[in-house]
Amino acid sequence: MTDSEATIDALLSEGRVFEPSEAFRRQALWSDPSIYERAASDPEAFWAREAGRLSWFEPWGDVLRWDPPWVKWFLGGKLNVAHNCLDRHVEAGGGDKVAFHWEGEPGDRRSLTYRELLEEVCRLANGMKSLGVRKGDRVAIYLGMIPELPVAMLACARLGAPHSVVFGGFSAEALRDRINDAEAKVLITADGGYRRGQEVPLKRNADEALRGCPSIEHVVTVRRTGGDHPFVEGRDVWYADLVGDQPAECPAEPMDSEDMLYILYTSGTTGKPKGIVHTTGGYLTGCSTTHRAIFDIHDDDVYWCAADIGWVTGHSYIVYGPLANHTTGIIYEGAPDWPDKDRLWSIAERYGATILYTAPTAIRSFMRWGEEYPQKHDLSSLRLLGSVGEPINPEAWVWYWKHIGGERCPVVDTWWQTETGHILITPLPGITRLKPGSATRPFPGIEAEVYDEQGRPVPPGGGGYLVLKRPWPGQFRTIYKDPERYVETYFSRYGKETYLAGDGAKRDEDGYFWLLGRIDDVMNVAGHRISTYEVESALVDNERVAEAAVVARSDERVGQAIVAFVTLKSGQTGDRVVAGELREHVAKVIGKIARPHGIIFTDDLPKTRSGKIMRRLLRDVAEGRALGDVTTLANEEIVEQIRGMSTEASSQE
Repeated sequence: MTDSEATIDALLSEGRVFEPSEAFRRQALWSDPSIYERAASDPEAFWAREAGRLSWFEPWGDVLRWDPPWVKWFLGGKLNVAHNCLDRHVEAGGGDKVAFHWEGEPGDRRSLTYRELLEEVCRLANGMKSLGVRKGDRVAIYLGMIPELPVAMLACARLGAPHSVVFGGFSAEALRDRINDAEAKVLITADGGYRRGQEVPLKRNADEALRGCPSIEHVVTVRRTGGDHPFVEGRDVWYADLVGDQPAECPAEPMDSEDMLYILYTSGTTGKPKGIVHTTGGYLTGCSTTHRAIFDIHDDDVYWCAADIGWVTGHSYIVYGPLANHTTGIIYEGAPDWPDKDRLWSIAERYGATILYTAPTAIRSFMRWGEEYPQKHDLSSLRLLGSVGEPINPEAWVWYWKHIGGERCPVVDTWWQTETGHILITPLPGITRLKPGSATRPFPGIEAEVYDEQGRPVPPGGGGYLVLKRPWPGQFRTIYKDPERYVETYFSRYGKETYLAGDGAKRDEDGYFWLLGRIDDVMNVAGHRISTYEVESALVDNERVAEAAVVARSDERVGQAIVAFVTLKSGQTGDRVVAGELREHVAKVIGKIARPHGIIFTDDLPKTRSGKIMRRLLRDVAEGRALGDVTTLANEEIVEQIRGMSTEASSQE
């Protein structure tokens, strides 16, 4: 038994964790386990009841039409997403409730009520109309984490103009590719943004991108950092000038349930990006339902999804789901360690956050920095924690529960994807007995399975491919302008009725799902298929280790050799002795075949600004190749540091 397993078993035996407390269960919105059986017996009726919580201009006819792999939900129904997120709350008397508390990295702050947000959205929507934007026109949005970002998204939704949000950390080339694929008519950007005390040159990047974007007719620029920027006559306009004299009322366009709401491009840096298309009625039903039930949203909650709106997590669980549920949220512009490593905890304390939803990579960074940082702040307002983005290892789960949640907050570990639109596998905090490291069970109405190569269900304990066996409301409808790629990528392996998620998974005897990372994150070592996630989890299990990333390097002898990049906890130092100890620890946890051939100690790992480890760059380092695009990184300098130490890997075999 490993150290972490012993710790978890001890906690379980004490009965102190992982079961919903009676007090939590009493106040939970969903506390009756029969919800699973009711939803499974008639999923269409279940989702129809949830869709009925929204405001529809015209009722739907059929709940679902499924012609595999094509699917439509709530056929004939008409609604508007911005109306559901704003107008109906204001009309019901909820206009004075805060929609967002916003904090900029330099320390500037702003709180917007639902009424103020509605007025700002209407002014921008009217301004966009004056630029010629109409229903069906695509609008590109390239902004940092400022209030104008959700305003721009909602203004597009109000007009029926699909938006394409491009993450503010992407390069000019990535922006150009996405604008051109969507054939966007207008770009909304800012003069700059702030990250770790430095200015992010958004307008400069945008101008470089626009040299090759013939579809763009107008550029709207938010003034954030100041300074002069060259404007093209007739094309460029300041945001403040565009909205300044516009009326604060704008009718919401009735949209068919299947009308496109947005395109979100996958963040791959090689090949043609995939434009994931999400529509209106099913997507909003899925987002609002999962947000409300999984995070147990009450009227007085202050909910913080500490992701970037440029990713799907931000679309679904900062903007659309929370606003549809009339929730007060938090948006923060900058880095979690600026000006010091307690910035997130100071924000959580300031606004009395009750729910925090963040990524395992961020949690492992918090672990590495040490519990003294959260201990500086009063986090007693927190009552629920969430995890998103990749599998969370049990050690990080327990640290999060203990040092951030004070051993009282349930942790909802959620699995979903850009393509799924909303969470599909997750605990329900008022019902589910939690297991550290497991996303537990499919959400009610979702049918998931683990298949082997031949498409047969894998027995408990065995690993295989995660699949979804029936449609769900937030399911993406196609890849923009590439339906053949949609079918080939997601619905060809096991037939058109079965969605291949691209993730490995296993189930235990209780039917709980354990995610194993991407299918392509599997190494072939001397004929043995080994998951990078399993090796990483074994390394982090060691008490010295805060974070680890594992990649494969070509090797003539064994096919692929395992190289581990390891960040140690504060106060620990790495040397050959420690490397040997870690290699043997992995051998003990998994087996000798999984021992890393090389271990490289590093102060940090290359990560995007959303907190995801860029394993592609680590593979480049391990193979000695030229590095790919590093412009999306939050910490470009760390790559050169790692490359300078990479020769150590080959000397430890």
